Amino acid sequence: MNYSETQPQPSEGLKYGERAIEEGKLITFPNPRPGRRYSIDITLPEFTCKCPFSGYPDFATIKIVYCPHERVVELKAIKLYINSYRDRYISHEESINQILDDFVAAADPLEVEIIGDFSPRGNVHTVVKVEHHRTSSDS
Repeated sequence: MNYSETQPQPSEGLKYGERAIEEGKLITFPNPRPGRRYSIDITLPEFTCKCPFSGYPDFATIKIVYCPHERVVELKAIKLYINSYRDRYISHEESINQILDDFVAAADPLEVEIIGDFSPRGNVHTVVKVEHHRTSSDS
C-alpha cells in the first residue's frame, strides 16, 4: 500500500483553524541577536500522528532545542506545522526525521536537536532523537 494514498484529501468545508493547520508551514524571522550564540527550547506536548501500519493514533511530546543562525522560527507557525501531522500516516522515526529536515530547511540553525517522546502503546515506549549541526562549509 502506498501511504500517500491513505492521506486525507483537502476539503473545501474546512473550518478556519483546520485550514490553518492543514496549511501549516514553518515561518521564520530575522534573528534579533545574530552575533550571539544562544539556544531556544520549545516543547510541544500534544503531537499526534497515525501509525501507517495499524491506523491507530500515536501521541508524543516533541522537544526542539536549537541555536539559531540568521533565522528564528515563529512559534505560532511551529504549532500549526506540528498540528498538521495529526491525520498523517507516518512512523515515529519518519515523523521526527521529517520535522528535522523541514526545520533545517526553514531556519538553517547552527545546531538543532529534536526529540519525539512517544506515549506507550501496547507496552512499548519509543523515544526518537535526531540532531543536525551546521558545518563551517555550510553557506
